[in-house]
Amino acid sequence: MSNENNNITTLDQILDKKYGTKGQPKREEWEQQFESFRLGVLLEEARNKMGLTQQQLAEKCGTNKSYISRIENNASDIRLSTLMKIIQQGLGGHLKLTLQL
Repeated sequence: MSNENNNITTLDQILDKKYGTKGQPKREEWEQQFESFRLGVLLEEARNKMGLTQQQLAEKCGTNKSYISRIENNASDIRLSTLMKIIQQGLGGHLKLTLQL
């Protein structure tokens, strides 16, 4: 499963072996969990860049610190409307979504 030119195994090759190819249920579950994790990391990085604590961000967007913490630590699903409030009201940003088929 390694690239013959330089013996490098790609992430996709590792995921294919462990979770199956894209489109298979185990792989799709992994992909979804990864995107949730990535969203939490992006929000945490943005909050830190703005110099805000979780408490300050929560107050700006009308939620509580524990909810912000759960999102950042991938322990909570987030509604799109709440995500937009956090980004717009809490961080002063804009959300752009893409759809890949």
